[in-house]
Amino acid sequence: MSSHVELPEQQKGLGQIERVVDAYVSPEQVFRDIRRNASWWLPFLIGVAISLAFTFAVDKQIGFENVAEASINRSAQAQERLSGVPEAQREQTIHTIATTTRIISYAYPVVSLLVSLIAASILMVSFNLGLGAKVRFKEYFAVWFYAGLPLVLKFLLAAIAIFAGVNAEQFDIQNPVGTNIAWFLSSDLPQWLRTLLTSADIFTIWTVILLIVGCATVARVKRSSAAVVVIGWWVLIILGSTAVAAFQG
Repeated sequence: MSSHVELPEQQKGLGQIERVVDAYVSPEQVFRDIRRNASWWLPFLIGVAISLAFTFAVDKQIGFENVAEASINRSAQAQERLSGVPEAQREQTIHTIATTTRIISYAYPVVSLLVSLIAASILMVSFNLGLGAKVRFKEYFAVWFYAGLPLVLKFLLAAIAIFAGVNAEQFDIQNPVGTNIAWFLSSDLPQWLRTLLTSADIFTIWTVILLIVGCATVARVKRSSAAVVVIGWWVLIILGSTAVAAFQG
């Protein structure tokens, strides 16, 4: 009689591509696998590729000068500040905003990596100290990247929409595709309200749900407890960004 025992598929672990696919269709399986191997490089590289594709689309199809102009037109405070200045100074201001936005956009992969480090640190402190979990930093780091994969789809759709042709005068680089209520409302909407409604985005909500499932799985806590932590931080971020938008006018 053979002593060979076939291991269950889950014990063998998932491949990197399997993980990415399962993050959309079977996320809990991915987060369980992160406890075995906390690699995060593939979703990060996919995010980098889509980010650069989106930025290239904006740069070539719309132009960052138009992005800057549209941003000023949505801000009553910016319009008031520039209303009495000479045309040459206004053009220089738009050029400066455009250049800054272009640099930040192309450098976004580096910025997102720094944000991910901070976010994973906050999750580790919240769950390990707040809920008594004993999870390594790299596991939270991996959870963050896999939970963010829905946002990759959002910016892929945005890049496709840009190449298909969008109105450059109405394009908002911070809200580039119609996946939230704010995208469909008038451009005269107060900036704080636009920021608040933009937060209720389909892909952002999907990401929050994945963060709840992922943190609950790796930390071995109830999903209700994970939801309190993750949604609590999300609400604080929404309130903070809305307050900043209100202050900026």
